[in-house]
This record gives sequence, C-alpha cells and structure tokens, in this order.
Amino acid sequence: MQDAPTRPLLTGDLYLLGKVPYDAAWQWQQQLVAERKAALATASGFDSGFASEFASEFASRFTGEGAAIECSLDTKYQTGQPVGQKPVGHKDALLLLQHPPVYTLGQGADTRFLRFVHQTCDYEVYRVERGGEVTYHCPGQLVGYPILDLKRHRTDLHWYLRQLEEVIIQTLAVYGLVGDRIAGMTGVWLEGCKVAAIGIKVSRWITMHGFALNVCPDLAGFDQIVPCGLEGKRVGSLAQFLPEISLEDVRSTIVIQFEQIFGMKLILKPLPGSMAAFAISPEALKSSAPGSKPMC
Repeated sequence: MQDAPTRPLLTGDLYLLGKVPYDAAWQWQQQLVAERKAALATASGFDSGFASEFASEFASRFTGEGAAIECSLDTKYQTGQPVGQKPVGHKDALLLLQHPPVYTLGQGADTRFLRFVHQTCDYEVYRVERGGEVTYHCPGQLVGYPILDLKRHRTDLHWYLRQLEEVIIQTLAVYGLVGDRIAGMTGVWLEGCKVAAIGIKVSRWITMHGFALNVCPDLAGFDQIVPCGLEGKRVGSLAQFLPEISLEDVRSTIVIQFEQIFGMKLILKPLPGSMAAFAISPEALKSSAPGSKPMC
C-alpha cells in the first residue's frame, strides 16, 4: 500500500521586534494582510471592488472563541477543509514582539469588563477587529501575530485556534510545565491560571492578531479589567512557576514549536523601514539562544 504524499514544507518570514506601540504593530498587520489579499485577487483575476460588495451583502462573522471572520466568494464554501494549497503571492509570516502597557477590546467586547472609564482615563485603549473580550499587553509578555493564508494549511477556525494553543502548550512543556485547555475558553492555563490569551481575525482566510503569552510581566495591569470577560478566573505568568525564565529564551522556543505545529520553516527577515526603529538589539538576538541569561 502506497503511503499518502506528504505536503512540502512551507517557508515563512520571521520578524523579531522589541517593544512596539500597539497602533504601529496593528497598522503593520493590516498592511501585511492587505498585501496578501491583493496578491490573491490579482492571481485569481478576481475584482476586489466586486468582492467587497459581495462580502458586504453576504458576509458572515464567527465571533465565538476569540475569533472573527469575514467570508467572501473564496471562503464561503470551504470551511473545514484541509488544503495545502500551492503558495500564491506573499509568504506566511510570524511577528514576535512586546507592547508598552495597553488595553485592547475585541470588535464585540463588552466595556463592562473595564474597571475604569476608558473615555476619560489615562490608559491607552484600542477597540480592534479581533474576536474576544478585553485583554492587557505590557512588557514581559510575548505577543505573536501570525499572518497566515489558511488555504495553505486548513480552512477551519477551530483548528487554527487549537493549533495556536498547541504551540503554547508545547512551549510550556519544554520547561517542564503542563499547559491545559478549558472547554469553551480559548487560551492556555497553567495550574488554574490563564497564562496565554488568543484572539484572531480572519479575512479571506488571511489571519491577523494572535496570541499573548505572559512570560514575566507585571500583572498589576490586569487588575483594571476582567481579563477576557472571565469573572473569578486568575491570570498568571511563567515567571511565577519558573522565576529565572527568560523572555528571550521563550521567544526562541516559540519559534521552534510554531514551525513544528504548522509544518513550516521560518526565515528571519530584516524589518521594513517603517518598523526598523523597533528592531531588537544584536545582544538580545544572541540571548535568544537556550541557556541565555534571563533578561525579564
């Protein structure tokens, strides 16, 4: 009996950044998604203006489990299919970075989960197009924004969310930590504490937003919200279990696990000019190697 053919290993672009203001990273994600959607439209001979009108009239949105999707002509009838499509246009990409302190709300998030009046406060607050409720970003938290064409992987949002969780779970396992899932609650938990939040946006099967893993942040900022809208649930960090853990080491591990889970080879790329100011130092790059000195 002949073995089933294996899918060729995909290659993708890896961008490593330091602390990036939320709006700068958000705009760059939008730009990367727009470039990929335009390339797909050109390759298929599809008129983007007609696509926009069609999507406006017939779009459906999936907002449960921290996800939001827009379905248009090329997605409406493909949900759940393993694809492995031949790459068209731009490669997939993974952005890894940190943010200065900032609160973000998903497109349908309820402001009652804020413990402050966001219109008059001094906190930086954004409502964005991802699914899910309110969350908090700050230094010491590793944020990952995968820009993937799911037609190269599997056109199934539940599958994609579980894959992101698995990347985190396998990363924790490298350090001897056992990450858990809780049914109906997207994210990763460690001994009853939520250590990773996930919220995504998918449009024409191109993904944006992603995951946030609490490595060694100051968790005080979470006191100002009901994280992810989960009353009575605790937020934790890896440093609470492994005080000497390094964000740089975890970043290196995340890359390896992402490659394994998604069947990819990520190639480190230089940052575009608009993002060059947020490049991490050569010293920080060197410290990403396992066994490096903790720098949280």
